[in-house]
Amino acid sequence: SPEEFVKESGADILRLWTTSSDYREDMRCSTEILQRVAEGYRKLRNTARFALGNLDGFDPARDSVAEEEMLEIDHWALAKLDEIVSQVNEAYKTYEFHTVYHALYNFCIVTLSARYFDIIKDRLYTAASRSHARRSAQTVLYRIADALARMLAPILIFTSDEIWENLPQVRDEEPRLASVHLAELPVATEMKMTGLLVVWAQIFMYRDLVLAELEKARTSKLIGSSLEARVELSAGSYAYNVLDRYREQLRYIFIVSEVLLSPAGEDIDPEHIIIAVSRAEGAKCERCWNYSTRVGESARYPTVCERCVEALNEIEREEAA
Repeated sequence: SPEEFVKESGADILRLWTTSSDYREDMRCSTEILQRVAEGYRKLRNTARFALGNLDGFDPARDSVAEEEMLEIDHWALAKLDEIVSQVNEAYKTYEFHTVYHALYNFCIVTLSARYFDIIKDRLYTAASRSHARRSAQTVLYRIADALARMLAPILIFTSDEIWENLPQVRDEEPRLASVHLAELPVATEMKMTGLLVVWAQIFMYRDLVLAELEKARTSKLIGSSLEARVELSAGSYAYNVLDRYREQLRYIFIVSEVLLSPAGEDIDPEHIIIAVSRAEGAKCERCWNYSTRVGESARYPTVCERCVEALNEIEREEAA
């Protein structure tokens, strides 16, 4: 019965089942369906937990980075957030609650967890706490968490309020509204980011190809973690032009220790890439787990890579300030 299910799993999951079902058709319910809904709920909740968990010490008023100063992938995440806000608002207006659920689920699972969060983890965990790169990501995480709480409020009553209560308070401003249910739905900014979205769709297409090859290398025991890998890309003319612009970021996008990019011969399709995976050279940095031939160069920090030496020096300067 509903009462028994609520006692066991909570009212929000039952609400989510109601929301995820198209009320214009027969609504089916079974233990298996409710288990799938519960799994979907956990993924939505974990997305919010990740965002909130990486906002410790972040003051939106003091630490937010202006959009024009953000890293490009952070711009991309905000553009995708803008898309989903517009889609969810339209679905609420037409009472298509199942569309709200599926849009938010796909946004959390694909756009955020599988792509954006996966890429920015390195920045969040290894960059100095007050660095521009980390603050840029935190600014986006704050805006995502705020928007998620508002968009989930009509369907996940308790969970959305829990997210809202754990958002960082803006200092020197009036206290946040006591409940998300007193707030309004987020409003899309209608940013003109079509070009950016097209470019990053291509980047993620190539990323998926690289990840597939990394999985093959993992299966064959060539590597364990993807950070043990070095990826060599031979790209057709069009693909090379797309990837070359992000040459210095590719290892973070692919989550490997090294990426070598070179143009392929004219006999390859302009949009195609040839991928070769090998073991990364150098030693493993004990701080970020990337492999680098420059581990050991610092007498002060002999077990970390050159990037982490710079981050640690910045952390020391922050603590001394």
